[in-house]
Amino acid sequence: MPKFAYEVLHPDHHTSCVVFASPHSGRDYPWSFLRKTVLDEHTIRSSEDAFVDQLFDCAPKYGASFLKAGAPRAFIDLNRSADELDPALIEGVRKSGHNPRIASGLGVVPRVVANGRSIYRGKIPLAEAHQRIDRYWRPYHTQLQKMLDAAHQRHGQTVLIDCHSMPHEAMDGVARGGMRRPDVVLGDRFGAAAGGEIVDRIEAAFASAGFIVTRNAPFAGAYITQAYGRPSRAQHAVQVEIDRSIYMNEQLIRPNGSFDDVRKALRTVVAEVASIGQDRVPLAAE
Repeated sequence: MPKFAYEVLHPDHHTSCVVFASPHSGRDYPWSFLRKTVLDEHTIRSSEDAFVDQLFDCAPKYGASFLKAGAPRAFIDLNRSADELDPALIEGVRKSGHNPRIASGLGVVPRVVANGRSIYRGKIPLAEAHQRIDRYWRPYHTQLQKMLDAAHQRHGQTVLIDCHSMPHEAMDGVARGGMRRPDVVLGDRFGAAAGGEIVDRIEAAFASAGFIVTRNAPFAGAYITQAYGRPSRAQHAVQVEIDRSIYMNEQLIRPNGSFDDVRKALRTVVAEVASIGQDRVPLAAE
């Protein structure tokens, strides 16, 4: 089993109401898991948001907390509901209604990685699926809510930046439409997960750093933005998808020659986003 459900990077002083999180960059692939899969150690990483945790790990320097997953996405998907169990993978689960994520093999315990490649030869026991949820999914989400609650208590509002990466090919349709290919897609579930002024501020931060930004297409946000985005309660959630090809070799899963430049540009973005709400009077002292 992966060693840790998550890791938290705390600032010396919590001056920001923003919480950064990376649920898909975990890369602890234990041998007990690898021996169950039909995939090699390289292919199993194809749906991982590789290096996203390194791109955003500067957040504590700007007064914001950063939560990153320990377990890899191929093992447990933290951006799914705990009840999104796949009957085609997990023994004893009955099909109930149509869920496109489950149907495509992308439930809370994934059946496939990128390009629909199967992870397992057959099914896994229901008890194993529940064990993964109890040991990794629930602790991660309990910690995330704790961090959001603490930020809200200190500052009167909180903003979750849910950090992800996307395959370069994901934006092929946009490029064919004549638009400039976006580097970044912001997902706020079409306004349901975050206030417009918050998303405007985040978009402006990326644009000022030289990134081409679009919203909600093709990624409007999944379980995390849906579950935690409550703008009426001053709890905002925005999903950030970054084109992997601008900072890594997608085939080799290695940083490319632009990695350091992208990481440096993102520092300015993180600094600006972390400053959201700092003009408000905190509700409680540090």
